[in-house]
Amino acid sequence: MQIHRRSLAREELDHELLWLLVSLGSFLGLAAWLSAHLPVPQCLFHSLTGLPCLTCGTTRAAWQFVHGHLAASLAFNPLAFLCYCGLVAYDVYALAVISLRAPRLRLGKFSPAEKRMARSLAITLLAANWLYLLTMRPF
Repeated sequence: MQIHRRSLAREELDHELLWLLVSLGSFLGLAAWLSAHLPVPQCLFHSLTGLPCLTCGTTRAAWQFVHGHLAASLAFNPLAFLCYCGLVAYDVYALAVISLRAPRLRLGKFSPAEKRMARSLAITLLAANWLYLLTMRPF
């Protein structure tokens, strides 16, 4: 894997701006939805099996995270909590490089072994999170 630090090319898509707007828009949409006390969609998997799905607790974790209750957010869904932390870090990075017009970080040239390792890590994290949800949280 190689990490490059470079300025945007003339016609290059500004990923930092795009994903900052997507994440902030999603946050505002979720906040408006929950503040309006609209119903949260029900999980079909949970309704049919009585077991939590891979994403059970993510909405509650997001609500706790936004309100600064980080331990509660972690308890509802550890993997979602880690994703929220990563999203905040990315948004801070994106805001900094956009406002300072700084060079952007780009990852590239992943070896086949690195790709396999990333897939294995993703599957392991999902499985461990689901095992946690199955054993630790009453839903």
